[in-house]
Amino acid sequence: MNWIDRLERKARRLAVPNLMFFLSGAMLLVYILSMFFPALPMLLSLDRSFLLRGQVWRLVTFLFLPPSSSPLWILFNLYFYCLLGRGLEQQWGVFRFNLFYLCGIVGAILTALITGSGSNYYLNLSLFLAFAAFYPDYRLMIFFVLPIKIKYLAILDAVLLLVSFILGGWPARIGILMSLANIFLFFGGSSLKRIKTQMGYWKTRRNFRKYMR
Repeated sequence: MNWIDRLERKARRLAVPNLMFFLSGAMLLVYILSMFFPALPMLLSLDRSFLLRGQVWRLVTFLFLPPSSSPLWILFNLYFYCLLGRGLEQQWGVFRFNLFYLCGIVGAILTALITGSGSNYYLNLSLFLAFAAFYPDYRLMIFFVLPIKIKYLAILDAVLLLVSFILGGWPARIGILMSLANIFLFFGGSSLKRIKTQMGYWKTRRNFRKYMR
């Protein structure tokens, strides 16, 4: 991650603290305005055909689109986004979290340019997966009653993503790969290192058993 260290030294002052608080506030505002202006989400969505017509604001405004949900669940979702953002900022620092989110934004935009449309769904899902990597034993209250560790939900999401990747068409596959590129970029090296270490452990154990025979 030396390239991130160098980039942080040069651009640290550009980082936005509490980024997810601002984005969640924007999502809530869009959700409220959409009740009075139903066409608003279409004006903010990430669509290649409109981008090519000069509607460049869509490169940013798609981040403000809230998840489709009931009024109660939208508040829970936005609170959860704030929780994820705060936890990741504590682990990485403000700059690295901003960079992680920016990489996801670029992935979503590339998806739109390739497939015709993009969204912030997989981008926000990447926050959840990253949070689970750092806080695997963090407990969530499902339906405000059932406690469950976040790592199990992350495993379930990973399985569903794999199924979507296998069974979905190429637009879905490209969307998953591009929007989750930040996960591979920030965790890929450490994951490969852990796999290599584990394989070395298994090899040593197997050789030891052969020797003992």
